[in-house]
Amino acid sequence: MRLDKYLKTSRIFKRRTIAKEIALNDKITINNRMAKPSSEVKVGDIIRISYKDKTLEFKVLDISMSASKDAAQGMYEIIGEK
Repeated sequence: MRLDKYLKTSRIFKRRTIAKEIALNDKITINNRMAKPSSEVKVGDIIRISYKDKTLEFKVLDISMSASKDAAQGMYEIIGEK
């Protein structure tokens, strides 16, 4: 699944366009490599997002094309948050 779509489906971001913009500004890494909005996300990947003065790092647990609010929270596990 594309990174921008995953971030929207998992409800980390409300809109796909926001996820895309942040990725285009080199604020997202997947397994310590800079990610583009079209980067593939796989189960087990470690994603780090740096935006504003916050950093969120999480592990991908599940990939689903659509998810309810409760199911979306089960798509990832937060590893670190600053």
